[in-house]
Amino acid sequence: MGGLLILALVVLVLLMKAIYVLREYERGVAFRLGRYVGIRGPGFVLIIPFFDRLVRVSLRIVAMDVPPQDVITKDNVSVKVNAVVYYRVFEPDKAIIEVQDFNYATSQLAQTTLRSVIGGSELDELLSEREKINQELQSILDKQTDSWGIKVSAVEVKHVDLPDTMQRAIARQAEAERERRAKIIHADGELQASEKLAHAANILSKEPSSIQLRFLQTLSEISVEKNSTIVFPVPVDLLQNLFRRSTGGD
Repeated sequence: MGGLLILALVVLVLLMKAIYVLREYERGVAFRLGRYVGIRGPGFVLIIPFFDRLVRVSLRIVAMDVPPQDVITKDNVSVKVNAVVYYRVFEPDKAIIEVQDFNYATSQLAQTTLRSVIGGSELDELLSEREKINQELQSILDKQTDSWGIKVSAVEVKHVDLPDTMQRAIARQAEAERERRAKIIHADGELQASEKLAHAANILSKEPSSIQLRFLQTLSEISVEKNSTIVFPVPVDLLQNLFRRSTGGD
């Protein structure tokens, strides 16, 4: 009876070592006596205990944080930059055979590539052309990891930490740019107003009566103001017309 119990336990242990159930997003890289024999899964997988070994590999996309890197840009500005890398395994056999730890290797490669690309870029390019830098990082990493059976789908620079002195300098530059635009807009407005005034003066000069109407309108607007004393010039032509009417002359 005891022998049967021991035999049952041995069979149970062998079955536990021989049977694998791989999920839809998993694959198993199988080795027999150290030699690669193929990819297994997904689903039910049976191997030979003590002779075969199965290494599980996930095919899902991995989002890996790249730690902040201290970098000096092309124009000698010290910045601290971090990023995130999105990648997945598309050839499980290469990911296991070609590199010892593909997650660690991808992380180290991402850090060195980030320092290299940021070090070859100027600060203005880093701040204003983020998408271009992301695409360059993705292209370099994808080319390097292709032989490992890894596909880098995207790289995003998350944060650029600038020194306080550089932040103040950028703020002053932005303020000066806003003042320059405000002055240009004000000058354009003055130019348009002067053109309109010149056009109106040209029209009024052709009709003397319109000048008198404009003068009377101005008097009406001034009378609304609560001023104690109003001094205004009276056109000579207007006085002559009034004088003629009072004397009954032509």
